[in-house]
Amino acid sequence: MDTLKIGVVGLGYVGLPLAVAFGKMFPTLGFDLQHGRIEALQRGEDHTLEVSAEELAEARLLRFSSQPADLSPCTVYIVAVPTPVDLHKRPNLGPLLSASASVAPHLRPGDCVIFESTVYPGATEEICVPVLEKGSGLRCNHEFTVGYSPERINPGDKEHRLSHIVKITSGSTEAAAEFVDRLYRQIIQAGTHKASSIRVAEAAKVIENIQRDINIALMNELAMLFNRMGIDTQEVLAAAGSKWNFLKFQPGLVGGHCIGVDPYYLTHKARELGYFPEIILAGRRVNDKMGLYVANQVVQLMTRKGLSLVHARVLVMGLTFKENCPDVRNTLVLSVVEELCRFHLHVAVCDPWVAEEEGQQALASLVQRGVEAQRLSWIAEPEPNRYQAIVLAVAHQQFVAMGVEQIRALGVEGAVIFDVKHILPAEAVDGRL
Repeated sequence: MDTLKIGVVGLGYVGLPLAVAFGKMFPTLGFDLQHGRIEALQRGEDHTLEVSAEELAEARLLRFSSQPADLSPCTVYIVAVPTPVDLHKRPNLGPLLSASASVAPHLRPGDCVIFESTVYPGATEEICVPVLEKGSGLRCNHEFTVGYSPERINPGDKEHRLSHIVKITSGSTEAAAEFVDRLYRQIIQAGTHKASSIRVAEAAKVIENIQRDINIALMNELAMLFNRMGIDTQEVLAAAGSKWNFLKFQPGLVGGHCIGVDPYYLTHKARELGYFPEIILAGRRVNDKMGLYVANQVVQLMTRKGLSLVHARVLVMGLTFKENCPDVRNTLVLSVVEELCRFHLHVAVCDPWVAEEEGQQALASLVQRGVEAQRLSWIAEPEPNRYQAIVLAVAHQQFVAMGVEQIRALGVEGAVIFDVKHILPAEAVDGRL
């Protein structure tokens, strides 16, 4: 271990905490193709807010680069790049293949490449290894080895951080598996779980989020049903939750880099094998349409209260996929905004956790989908007594702190308040999931 030089490829929510943790113990290079990202980190600034300036400073053996040649001295490469889906919900392995191709020319006998990106079972050895072999001229398990240790980062979660989450490890040979496990035990206080193979580790990761996706889908379907029955879903869940083994999931908008994406990786592989999954995709269908459901509920409530939709203004509070983090990846709040605009409403979006430029870019993506630009606006501070409807989309601490009176003051008299995240008491809102 004393001679290790680690290269972390991809410095997002997953890669940066890894680079910082390893950079406290081993010479570590944090590599990212985005030069602006490198410059910010060199100044001690992390826009993801996962790592503080103090933590960056503590990683004294860590340096950053956007130059591929700087990867050459490394002996261990950890690939932590995104694995998104395309517009047709098909796995986009482009970033993973590109990262593998960047590492390959620098591989030397004895090196190890560890992948953290979420993939379907078999992808590491079937997709990534051939790229590494072709680019290096070396043979896997002869001159170099690979490992897989899936990320379990929860953006914005200051309690369950990298070192406090049990790490699954695996390797392409028994020796590689033992090496990968020992390596991660250096930085993971919670311990590790060594899987018997890379495929087992890949499968374990992908089903973690599928399980959550299906359970939330069930809650969303129940919420839609109970709404028709005139029953408050939260009261039902509180009553059912009094039983010791009731699973306490909540309805909501399922977005982000994991839950809304990972199921499509497994279903893609399943279809290749001639198996057509039903429950997994049913959960995805339910959760994917929840943004449309919320928007339609808001419009129905406005109509029932006699509020004219012509020139009406709606305030959407929150854009990120979850509370108290700046991550807008795959946020379903955008689908709420898009559907509201389809009703010819004027929608203003505010989010104290999102930089104005990023917020504007997110709204611009809706314009590319056909939404009229004049119906969208990004605002820093909502004006009082202005909106016919208010959608509490994300439970940011700032919104929670406002309370009923401050939030209601933003709307005109009789304005609709729809609370997606149960920020306010049931009696203070017109609708909620």
